[in-house]
Amino acid sequence: MTDTQRRGRRIMMTPGERDAYLREQRTCRVATLAADGPPHIGALWFVWDGSSLWLYSITRSLRWSQLREDPRIAVVVDDGETYDELRGVELAGTVRFVGEAPRTGEPCAELDVPERLFPAKYLGMTEMPHDGRHAWLRLTPDTVTSWDFRKLAELGR
Repeated sequence: MTDTQRRGRRIMMTPGERDAYLREQRTCRVATLAADGPPHIGALWFVWDGSSLWLYSITRSLRWSQLREDPRIAVVVDDGETYDELRGVELAGTVRFVGEAPRTGEPCAELDVPERLFPAKYLGMTEMPHDGRHAWLRLTPDTVTSWDFRKLAELGR
């Protein structure tokens, strides 16, 4: 993952700020590509492990079928109501499909962390339930861009 952000460096998040932000936020917007149509953008829950964004997606969704054809993805996590409160992170790269699809809970060491983080964050549980409809996507981003407009006040602007 590279923080090669050239513009907006004064308002970019530090790696620690970015990690904390991605751990606390609950919803992201995921953009996928269609071979013969417009991009698809949809909201999804996620977990961040410090280096990868984990998405638990329905395997019979448009998102899933588009990613099977073209695994490139862009994801935005953002919040803020007024201009001086806006902050967010954009991550882009190629997803990998991890574990069986749909996920049934077969042992998969690579899923130990996301399957511990996800149910704690969203379900108040310690174990990941498997519904036979979802499976895991892993985005280890090639590029990351972040912004925190609250820093403008600190800069006197």
